Amino acid sequence: MPHRARNAKSLRDLLLTHELIFIALILLAVISGAYGIHIWDKTSKESQRINLLVQEIYQVRGDLYRQMKELFDAFFLQDAEALDEYNAYTQSVLKHFGELKNIADGEEEKRAITEIEQNYRIFVNEAPALFYRYQARPDRATQKTLYKDIETGIFSRYEDVSKRAELLLGQKQHELKTRLAEAKTSSIAILSIPVLLAGILLFFSRFFLKKAIVNPINAMMHATQEISAGNLSHKVPETGAKELATLSQEINKMAEDLLLSRDALVRTEKQAALGLLVPMLAHNIRNPLASIRATAQIADSPEHDRDTRESLQGIISTVDRLERWTGALLAYLNPIKPQLSPAKLSNIVQGSTGPLSHKLAEKKINLVTDLSKAKGEILTDEHLLEQVLYNLILNAIEASPKQASIYLTATLTRQQLEISIRDEGSGMPFVPNPHAVSPGPTTKRFGTGLGIPFAFKVCEVLNGHVEFMAVQPQGTLIRISLPQ
Repeated sequence: MPHRARNAKSLRDLLLTHELIFIALILLAVISGAYGIHIWDKTSKESQRINLLVQEIYQVRGDLYRQMKELFDAFFLQDAEALDEYNAYTQSVLKHFGELKNIADGEEEKRAITEIEQNYRIFVNEAPALFYRYQARPDRATQKTLYKDIETGIFSRYEDVSKRAELLLGQKQHELKTRLAEAKTSSIAILSIPVLLAGILLFFSRFFLKKAIVNPINAMMHATQEISAGNLSHKVPETGAKELATLSQEINKMAEDLLLSRDALVRTEKQAALGLLVPMLAHNIRNPLASIRATAQIADSPEHDRDTRESLQGIISTVDRLERWTGALLAYLNPIKPQLSPAKLSNIVQGSTGPLSHKLAEKKINLVTDLSKAKGEILTDEHLLEQVLYNLILNAIEASPKQASIYLTATLTRQQLEISIRDEGSGMPFVPNPHAVSPGPTTKRFGTGLGIPFAFKVCEVLNGHVEFMAVQPQGTLIRISLPQ
């Protein structure tokens, strides 16, 4: 698998990452909301507590004024029930002080409540004494002194203490409002973070989904259209999520296999066409060859001179060789069944190079043959190997310039026969492939391109192999290896 496909994240990983981020955003939103609710609830409770303190202080002040009225009623109006009412208000005020102490929080508040209570107790202790003093001396001077002492003394001190407590509570209320506003701002800011992150997640999710899923799927859909139209060389980019990259790779492999199958089918159809054509051509060639051979046999008579008889024998030998090669060509189109038998390599080489003598002479090419290391008999199909050498040497002649040399050497051991053919041409225009689905190009005007594929096929059925190599400074080296 390509490196990119190995490193790509799978759809499962992408979905898991997306879900984890989504869950994290939900948790962050819940925490932010809970924090805002906690701050709001805490501030609200504190505000209610301070309002309750203020309310209790106002009730204490109200009860205090009612007590004072009851004192006036008792001493100035001689109201018999006034003192009882006065005592009832005293109990009510003390009860309010108990509530204030329970509600108060912090040293400042408790100290302020204690100070108010102390001043109230001073009032409770001093106010009746003032009225009893007035009762003992009910004159205007005593009454004036009574009003002055109440207004500038007891009430003045109590009002100062009460105002300080109210000021403290008012300041706390202001602080609470400020804290509440800050909490509201903080909550909005904190709650906006998940919203912002959700927007970023949405943007990048769209980007990643498009890159990892949508684009690869579109590329695969386009590839299927191209492949369906016959463009089997089209490649799908192996990108995106791991599963999609693997699927793209499989589609590319499928297209390659289809391309090979199509080429193999074309080759099969070509061979089928040749299989139908070649037997007809072979029949049409064999009939004239048979007539030529029969004519040469009839003309061969002891009465002719030696050169004439040798020429007639050459015609008969060449016709026989053409007959064998025609059979070999038919064999290329059908499964080859080699007929192994002991043979001399020199005879095979002579049989393959003899018909090429006139081509060698035309280009003044020197064929250098060295069979000194292959004098023994070899086990092979003489006719098949002869045609292989004929085709390869003919290719070498066609590729060689005039007045060049072609070197044919052979080495025979107990295990292997090795034949080498080297020319001084410009080199082969292509690299022969033994597994090619077509014979390959030909540089000859009337060539078929079957020479090299035939050599591959013969070497294969003989359990050997053939190699083509470039040599320096120029030329091609062909090495045939056949087991013995």
